[in-house]
Amino acid sequence: MFRRTSLPAIRRSLRSATSAAVVISIGMLIEATSVTADTWTQWRGSDGNNHAAAGTEAPLKWNFTTGDGIAWKTAIPGRGHSTPLVLDEGIFLTTAEADKQTQSLIKFDRQSGRIVNQWVLHRGTLPADIHNHNSYASPTPAFDGEHLFVTFHTDDAIWLSKVTTSGNIVWQRRVAEFKPRLFQFGYGASPLVEDGLVIVAAEYDGPDSGLYGLDCRTGKQVWKVSRPSNLNFASPIAATITGQRQILLAGAGMFAAYDSLTGKVLWSIDTTTEAICGTAVWDDRRVIVSGGNPVSGTWCVSGDGSKAELWSNGVKCYEQSLLAISNYVFAVADTGVMYCWRTVDGKEMWKRRLFGGGISASPTLVGNHIYIASEAGEVFVIKASPDRFEPIAENQTGDSIFATPVAVDGRLYLRTGVGTGRDRQEYLVAAGRVSQN
Repeated sequence: MFRRTSLPAIRRSLRSATSAAVVISIGMLIEATSVTADTWTQWRGSDGNNHAAAGTEAPLKWNFTTGDGIAWKTAIPGRGHSTPLVLDEGIFLTTAEADKQTQSLIKFDRQSGRIVNQWVLHRGTLPADIHNHNSYASPTPAFDGEHLFVTFHTDDAIWLSKVTTSGNIVWQRRVAEFKPRLFQFGYGASPLVEDGLVIVAAEYDGPDSGLYGLDCRTGKQVWKVSRPSNLNFASPIAATITGQRQILLAGAGMFAAYDSLTGKVLWSIDTTTEAICGTAVWDDRRVIVSGGNPVSGTWCVSGDGSKAELWSNGVKCYEQSLLAISNYVFAVADTGVMYCWRTVDGKEMWKRRLFGGGISASPTLVGNHIYIASEAGEVFVIKASPDRFEPIAENQTGDSIFATPVAVDGRLYLRTGVGTGRDRQEYLVAAGRVSQN
């Protein structure tokens, strides 16, 4: 029963509750939902921190070539960098087929990996140019318990579609114009469902640059916060810090937090750099992000509204996000070097080289293990320890990985590619448990 509970509705009730008993009971419900829901409902998971649910396991070793330890692998039509959503109804993934000029949502059977259906949401309106490191299907959808919310950069705008798990399009809305002038790099920000709204970032060097809140039910704009005329790629994320729910977003030379219901700025600090791709992470009272254009660095600020930058360093994690646990944050730099820092003061606990360089996917925490996928198709398993660097395993999985791994069902779901150039074929791979209870 907990899987069908609407978390936005619960949070709205929490905000308005005056009875301590109600607050306690709803808090217990939220905790139960987080623990029992064997799903992955949005970019960086249901809690937004890229942690698998408590009790989730994932394999340490598998062999992509022989199939040992692989439950299934399914060829994906087209290409994309979005991560899969794993829901009760199936697995959902976006893709784009440049030769057909389509952007689609695909549904896979959760048990077998078989493609159940593919629904074209846009046809003939792909952007003329994007960065050769980007894709036409980079944002990950979000799920509110009933519907999927899917964003695409298409027809010179950011479009949001509300789709049922059986593929019926409820509505489609043009969120904002998106016609970058200086750099045609495409789009990458994932939508966020919070408090009955879909929150969408559309940041570029044009008049519609902003953060938007749209009503989940109708698709109508509830609020807009103007953002600087500046190309930025970061996804908004929701976090509770010092008891306050807030939407975090970094880039455009600032680190800011917003109220989800109104879009009101809760706090803002002039720091970071112009272009941020990674999503903010948090630990207790602290919020951390990394980026690299034009200034490379990692920045940690206070998340309690005191507007204080706590520490920074020059390590660049441009496309990939960081991974935070209590009191510590892990980073895999563009150079292939992995770091662990103490969040209270930025002290370097350790650093080690993992690979030669090239990473787009973000590290995922499963239990006490961190899974890291490189652009060369390597998947490293590292102990999530601040005391020392402890490698566990390395698994070559195809030739290239740009999407972040997802852990559900005792499986690790990986979007990988085999081959290069026009011959590159993408697969959705389920490493781990062959049969489910």
